[in-house]
Amino acid sequence: MAPNLEDRNSVFEFVVRQGNGVKGLVDSGLSTVPEAYVQPPEERIDKENAIKYDLPPIDLSKLDGHGPDHDEVANQLVRAVETLGFFQVVNHGVPLHLLESLKVSAHEFFSLPPQRKAVYLADVSPSPLVKYGTSYIPEKEKALGWKDYILMQYTNDDEALQHWPQEIKEILLEYLRSSTGMVKKLLQVTLGNLGVKPDDSMIDVLIGKKMLSMIFYPICPNPDLTLGVGRHSDIGTFTVLLQDEVGGLYVKIEQDTGYGKKGDWILIPPTPNALVINVGDMLQILSNGKYKSAEHIVCTSSTNSRVSVPIFIMPRETTKIAPLPQVVEKDGIAVYKEFVYVDYMNKVFANALDGKKSLDFAKISPA
Repeated sequence: MAPNLEDRNSVFEFVVRQGNGVKGLVDSGLSTVPEAYVQPPEERIDKENAIKYDLPPIDLSKLDGHGPDHDEVANQLVRAVETLGFFQVVNHGVPLHLLESLKVSAHEFFSLPPQRKAVYLADVSPSPLVKYGTSYIPEKEKALGWKDYILMQYTNDDEALQHWPQEIKEILLEYLRSSTGMVKKLLQVTLGNLGVKPDDSMIDVLIGKKMLSMIFYPICPNPDLTLGVGRHSDIGTFTVLLQDEVGGLYVKIEQDTGYGKKGDWILIPPTPNALVINVGDMLQILSNGKYKSAEHIVCTSSTNSRVSVPIFIMPRETTKIAPLPQVVEKDGIAVYKEFVYVDYMNKVFANALDGKKSLDFAKISPA
């Protein structure tokens, strides 16, 4: 039965608890965004005046050699992580046919009957490795996010093949495998710039936890009133993101740069054959604040549904995180304290999205 769109509890029951998601809400027929999804004015952005990111994607194939091409690409990466915290890459090692298949598979998965997806709701999922849901933390948010998602934790191939949804498990595993080498290259460059020569064991620790998601943003009748995802930064080391042709990803500029002024929003447009990479909170902390995790949001569209497929690359849960000693020695002071990564995760996942406020957990308060 379709919900009463004027009743927040009815909408919440239908979308969240019954697992119909936002897609089910849209499919039930609606001409305006329900009140439960209307964002406060201060959380919305002026898309018309947002800056458009117009730098060409970084060609990662040039990192494979030595000489001026390698050094120029390394410099491009460093500039990106020091300023915006977002960049796009091509020749990344992920087969292009796979990128297209991932987008098709995401649309097909979210087109499944609601009951097929709802088996993975948190309270009933047959595996703790798989969760289907909507918004971020619906129980704690002032306004719900206009998105549905399926989230998979990666432990090993065997468990993924056993527990991940049948329709998407093999293609997601291929995506993960083909992305790993790229992420290792990114860490070698970014940590190398900080005076660290990471060995395999160090890199394995920093990429030891991986979560993959397929996210669906249905067509929205009032895209200026709501958001797919509110303001947040990602909590890991790096995020690898495949976005489709619809677009809607905006990044907040943290300090005055060549991109724009502090507080401006910049659109990361879809680029054929490219993957989007963004810096996570852990890389900001490891760099003692030199690198910037990126505050970002996702806007909705009134004309097309959108899919994205992120891989969240994180340290192992038991990893102790703190600014790298080489950076602290150079800076003369540590900006962040040491902590165990799982404590940071627990803090973030217990609260609604609020920009980069999660980093306050790790900051050392001035004496």
